[in-house]
Amino acid sequence: MADAKTENGDAQESVKIPPMQRLLDNHFLLLFLGVTMPTVLYLLWGVMELSQIPIAE
Repeated sequence: MADAKTENGDAQESVKIPPMQRLLDNHFLLLFLGVTMPTVLYLLWGVMELSQIPIAE
């Protein structure tokens, strides 16, 4: 039985979790990205819109 436990332990250790699954399992990272990405995009969009307004004479 000791051999079976070590074989199962070795099998579990050798399994690598894919990077995308690790990313999607991190809820706080997803929350951070979900808040910051729209904020940054809207700020850039606003700056682009302001830069296109003609200067008054």
